[in-house]
Amino acid sequence: MLKLYNSFSRKIEDFQPINASHVGMYTCGPTVYDFMHIGNLRTFTFSDILHRTLKSNGYEVKLVENITDIDDKIISRAKERRITTAELVDEYTKYFQEDILKLNMLSVSVQPKATEHIGKMIKFIEELIKKGYAYVTEDGSVYFDISKFSDYGKLSQLDKRSIQTGTRILSDEYTKDNVQDFALWKSEEKTEVGWDSPWGWGRPGWHIECSVMSQEYLGDTFDIHAGGIDLLFPHHENEIAQSEGRTGKKFVNYFVHGEHILVDGEKMSKSLNNFFTLKDLEEKGFDPLALKYLFLTAHYRDKLNFTWKSLEAAQNTLNNLREIIRDWDEPKIGCSDFETRFMESINNDLNAPQALAILWGMIRSDYPTSAKAKTILEMDEVLGLKLEDYLGKKIEVPEEVMHLVRKREQARNTGDFKGADKLRKQVKKMGYQIEDTPSGPKVKSVVN
Repeated sequence: MLKLYNSFSRKIEDFQPINASHVGMYTCGPTVYDFMHIGNLRTFTFSDILHRTLKSNGYEVKLVENITDIDDKIISRAKERRITTAELVDEYTKYFQEDILKLNMLSVSVQPKATEHIGKMIKFIEELIKKGYAYVTEDGSVYFDISKFSDYGKLSQLDKRSIQTGTRILSDEYTKDNVQDFALWKSEEKTEVGWDSPWGWGRPGWHIECSVMSQEYLGDTFDIHAGGIDLLFPHHENEIAQSEGRTGKKFVNYFVHGEHILVDGEKMSKSLNNFFTLKDLEEKGFDPLALKYLFLTAHYRDKLNFTWKSLEAAQNTLNNLREIIRDWDEPKIGCSDFETRFMESINNDLNAPQALAILWGMIRSDYPTSAKAKTILEMDEVLGLKLEDYLGKKIEVPEEVMHLVRKREQARNTGDFKGADKLRKQVKKMGYQIEDTPSGPKVKSVVN
């Protein structure tokens, strides 16, 4: 049985979906004003592993992942670049989708944009006003009154004494030290990006967007809400308040959060010059799936310390895995004991590091390669490392390369190690590498 850590209870629970065979899942998607950094990509990778795990357990999954295409940052960046918000959004949505493909993530079921749901947001806000959970200010902004929702703070376990009722925050970004009524609708000058509403020209607050889009496609109550730990408060707390305030029903049964990335032990920040995107990694010659492998080496609820050395180790390990399975036979039968242990690990709150250890144990086992081949494909349904592209794909080494390999072996046998090293470098320039084994040299392709 799948077990997940539920941020509501602060403990690992058996996963019991609302519907026995179907799962409704919502992941907070990107705010498309810039490239996604590797911390963002870790969150989406964790969501993908959860999606894959649910499917491997036989569930039909409806995964909704939104695109935030209107907010303070988008408007500010578009002004800086002197382009429209639509142009900015289109540009960075395209980059985001390219990154997701490079990391081999499953397609989501629905990817709604906030701007396509403005009318539904307005109706949602009208209901909250009617029920007494929201109020309109003189300037035409609408705020959620947190004092009216008695369960406010139940996800983040806020000290009730820290809640400042009657004070307001227009920005979407604030901390636990500044808990205030939050904006549902922001009044704007007519020259700004916005829409007409019963309260005048303006635009929605960030939090209302996710409540509307998640409930539009998954219903008033759904199974799983995923996202980064940084969204737990205020974003997810505010989603709960406004959603349950409107419906009177429980919003989500399981909130699941992924932890931050550190870079060389420090918080990732542009000011510290340690802010990296997938493009940055590729420009240094790394395979995007090496980053995914690195993500899998740490539990999603643990902080991951990114270093160039750790990424290089992940790249080397992934390359080694690819080369090992090139020589395997066609998939048959499978290694049932390893498959069972693998799923037990991944079903134990997505324990990917333990699952990887079981994968390598299977590789080193005495099972025939045909059995291993079937099992590794089963495992990769969860891991998403595209191992099928390498399985059984033996490298045909050109004769000119093999000639240099033989010359190098002769040089080594006569003690000419300087000449042997020179020949090894020549072979590498031709796209191959030599691995010296007790049974003689083995030639592999250089996997980029």
